Amino acid sequence: MNPTIVIPSYWAEKTADLQSPGAYDHSTDLHSATPELDACLASLEQVRNICRIVVLVVCPPATTDAARERVRQIAANHPKLTVTIVTNTEAARIRDRVSELAPKAPGEPVSLRGYGAIRNMGLAVANILAHDSVIFLDDDELVLGPDFMKTALYALGQQTRQGLPILAKSGYFFNAEGSPLADTSKADITHRWWTKRIEFNRWMRRALAGTRISRSNYVCGGCFALHARAFTRVAFDPWITRGEDLDYLFNMRMQGLDVWFDNKWAVRHLPPPTQHRAPRFMQNVYRWYYERAKLSHAARQHDLVPVTPASLMPYPGPWFSGELDERVRKTALARAVLTREHAGYMQIARHGRELAERYANDNKTKYLRLQSFWPSIMDGLWNDTNLVQMLEDATCQAS
Repeated sequence: MNPTIVIPSYWAEKTADLQSPGAYDHSTDLHSATPELDACLASLEQVRNICRIVVLVVCPPATTDAARERVRQIAANHPKLTVTIVTNTEAARIRDRVSELAPKAPGEPVSLRGYGAIRNMGLAVANILAHDSVIFLDDDELVLGPDFMKTALYALGQQTRQGLPILAKSGYFFNAEGSPLADTSKADITHRWWTKRIEFNRWMRRALAGTRISRSNYVCGGCFALHARAFTRVAFDPWITRGEDLDYLFNMRMQGLDVWFDNKWAVRHLPPPTQHRAPRFMQNVYRWYYERAKLSHAARQHDLVPVTPASLMPYPGPWFSGELDERVRKTALARAVLTREHAGYMQIARHGRELAERYANDNKTKYLRLQSFWPSIMDGLWNDTNLVQMLEDATCQAS
């Protein structure tokens, strides 16, 4: 196989940008003395048969040059690695080529803006460079040993004993305490209706105790491998506000494919602390209302496999079921009363559902329209000579 590792890396120059309501979860200060990406790349230097690494540099347009230089300096500190740096400059040319290939495709399917479109940019870059598999890793993660590549590619592109193709595979992460399970200590009323922890842990315990490769209800976006037979057929959803990794599992199932879980493949996740919980909560409200509307619309299409809450129990089925409305209402009210973000949560309690339903209804058909263009987009990008040269020029070669 000819794999590549794709690492989305989020950067901002000002503290206000790092903590603004619309900011990405893990943005790094350009002036940080200890950026997460540096530790991530250091952990990759130990890996046997390490492949090309693509770093997608997500930042405001005004800081593109500064972010490129910062990432270039970090890459230079790890001379054993071949690192291709993709900034807004390279992304604009790829985006323009996608527009030429599919002028009627909705929205901006391949971009360095929005979680789903950023993932699609990683797939596009891999495709341009003729890689037949993509391993997604987050920049706030560390790989755990020299056999990372071997473990990541195990069974990918092969079949189960039942003859089912293994084209998408998720591992999992250990948290700072060394556990693969979600923390269940937050059990107060502000979390009671808005926690996946118990359901997730029930599923995870069963998966960890089972066979090495099993059908998955979960995707760890920072420990996720895709074969070209998956990523040239199925795109990430640019309209999902959060959780684009789990949404990819739903998209695969709509196409009659599965994501598989490998209980021997793991990374260590060390995310920085985050703030502004009310804006993130609202992003999740948008996410689940959109997810419910999209999957309901897709279930009415004769050429797609319906994805229902019942098929994804105990997790994540409840989150796009009829329980969602009460979960949102009760959580927003509890947090409006019992947290410091009174105004933010009260605004969500009053208007959040209406706004989320409007967004869902306005956008629920767009992903399926994109899907009709995706294979031809990927076919057109494959080994595109001009774009290959551009990306090779943006590559720091291993010494």
